[in-house]
Amino acid sequence: MIRSATILGCAGLALTPDERAFFWRAQPWGFILFARNVQDATQLTALTADLRDAVGYDAPILIDQEGGRVQRMRGPVWRQWHPPLDQMARAGVAGGARAMALRYRLIADELRAVGIDVNCAPIADVARADTHPFLRNRLYGTDP
Repeated sequence: MIRSATILGCAGLALTPDERAFFWRAQPWGFILFARNVQDATQLTALTADLRDAVGYDAPILIDQEGGRVQRMRGPVWRQWHPPLDQMARAGVAGGARAMALRYRLIADELRAVGIDVNCAPIADVARADTHPFLRNRLYGTDP
């Protein structure tokens, strides 16, 4: 079966029979999850397994779990990440690069535990003078 170059999402906490049939026919490259798809670890682990089962292969599963403002998986089930990245950079947090590496290692461990492969975090983006304010607090620094 040929996979399409698409990433699809589902409507809720579990797949509907119609979604399952559609995903089998569409054979997407992977899936992306949003807050509407997340309740707790048991539910999320079941959903990621069900998505893969629906297409018959180990499809990549993506989510935006940046920490700070953008977190699809929230407390009290998962860690709440504060402060936003730009505040850490401005405050000159001691060991900032190490703190960021640890933050993302811990996030990666949480994602992996529930079957998620890819974090769509803008960790390599750099804030510039013309960076839109909505994105600025999702970026750690100004120096590439």
